[in-house]
Amino acid sequence: MPSDGERRAHPLRWLTWLWRSSLQRRVVISTVVAGLLAISGVGAYLYQQIADGLKADRVRTAQIEARSLAKAAKDDFDNNDTQSLVDLNAFARTQITSLAPPPPEASRFVALMPALTNRSASRLSSVFAGGLTTSPVPIVLREAVDADPGRQHSMVILLDRSAVLADSAADSSGRTTIPAVVVGTQLDVRVAGIHEIFFIYPMDREENTLALIRRVFLIGLTALLTFLAGIAWLATRQVVRPVERAAEVAERLAAGNLNERMPSTGDDELALLGRSFNDMADHLQSQIRQLEDLSGVQQIFVSDVSHELRTPLTTIRMAADVIHDRRGDFTPDLARSAELLSTELDRFENLLADLLEISRFDARAANLEADPVDLVGVVRRSIQAVDTLARAKGSGIRLITPPGEVVADIDARRVERILRNLLVNALEHGEGMPVTVTVGGNASAAAVTVRDLGVGLRPGEAALVFGRFWRADPARARTTGGTGLGLAISLEDARLHNGWLEAWGRPGEGSVFRLTLPRAAGGAIASSPLHLIPATDPGPEATTRLRPYKRERLQT
Repeated sequence: MPSDGERRAHPLRWLTWLWRSSLQRRVVISTVVAGLLAISGVGAYLYQQIADGLKADRVRTAQIEARSLAKAAKDDFDNNDTQSLVDLNAFARTQITSLAPPPPEASRFVALMPALTNRSASRLSSVFAGGLTTSPVPIVLREAVDADPGRQHSMVILLDRSAVLADSAADSSGRTTIPAVVVGTQLDVRVAGIHEIFFIYPMDREENTLALIRRVFLIGLTALLTFLAGIAWLATRQVVRPVERAAEVAERLAAGNLNERMPSTGDDELALLGRSFNDMADHLQSQIRQLEDLSGVQQIFVSDVSHELRTPLTTIRMAADVIHDRRGDFTPDLARSAELLSTELDRFENLLADLLEISRFDARAANLEADPVDLVGVVRRSIQAVDTLARAKGSGIRLITPPGEVVADIDARRVERILRNLLVNALEHGEGMPVTVTVGGNASAAAVTVRDLGVGLRPGEAALVFGRFWRADPARARTTGGTGLGLAISLEDARLHNGWLEAWGRPGEGSVFRLTLPRAAGGAIASSPLHLIPATDPGPEATTRLRPYKRERLQT
């Protein structure tokens, strides 16, 4: 689970984790999103249909009312006998004002203006009623009225209250602009010529109705999405919960609790899954018990055989030593046989000791006796132990150490055995080339690398080199009399320290083995202080990292 810092630094990664980490969350979110898209589409369509209907109805009502008012105004001007322009302007103001409802009602505004083509000196002054201060009529509508005087013309405009009304305050919803229907027609005044009369109908009620519909839609959308999320959660819970229980039981089974079972009731598909899962767990438990019994028998057999062989081996050793000491009295063939017998007995004793050590690891009886030790001193003793073999192979051993000590809590006996095995392996396969041993340390770990320039490792062999009795070339003889268990025991010793034992190699260019141990007993290793891959060798290589593992007995 991402931390708070990771969430802030990588919000997209955190959202991706939220989406991928829960099936139930994905189903609920998908249902809500799909519901939102569907309901929004239907709601938008219905809202637009309602808005268009209200607008069309308001335009039709405004045209009918404007036609009646324009006819009344025309009759009043036709029946007026006033010839004076001053009196005619006063009459026009009175008539136009009477066509607009009295304040504070602002359901209709009226504007009388000379036609665009009226250039007469006796034309009337523009008159605005209902609170208008200037004309809101678009020039396009006026031109349409002049171009076709016999018809009534209308247009929906956006009325700016602050620009055209004396009272520029916003309405109850806070709007300063509102749609309005403008209906206009020509009016012929006998003395003053052609004029235009316009009726402006603000659509306040329609806008309030649409605002109410929007609120209802939003409330309904929220409630419906909440219901959808709840339904999706309940539906997926019935499926996800058994799967979660199966995952929990599987984790406990993997941890070794083989008696764990998944509760299963009913006859549906999930119940069938539970019964199948339990049958599988029963079968696995039976198989693991059989394997444990077989492994235990094998371990006991190896341990017993190894111990039982010690007594006859001791007797054979005593006899072989007597024969070896008297070989000077034998013929050359018998003397050579005495030497071979002594050599093979040495190897047999080493093999028996290694088998006993392996059996202790398999029985989880190996103990670590860690003390603060200078790793450099352990490396020097290990090099001295293989000096005779190095001289026989003609390989020099170069030691590179940091200034000062490299102290770590280690079992010196086991670490020295690891290093001897690595050095013997390097000398055995180094083809007489120099071997380089490097020691390093950092805050969390101490490390040793052993590099040879011999036959190396082929791709894939680095993962096999620590196997028991594994040999890179089965036809290659063991000139040192090795048992084939040295690197396997070294790996177990490294794991017992909670350390790493790693290998790198390339055919014809040698190999590198790196041992990394924690500074404190049982501590964790943040990084190794030494490189596994040589810095001068950037090409492809065969590598493996065998990290520590926890030894846990299976619980039955």
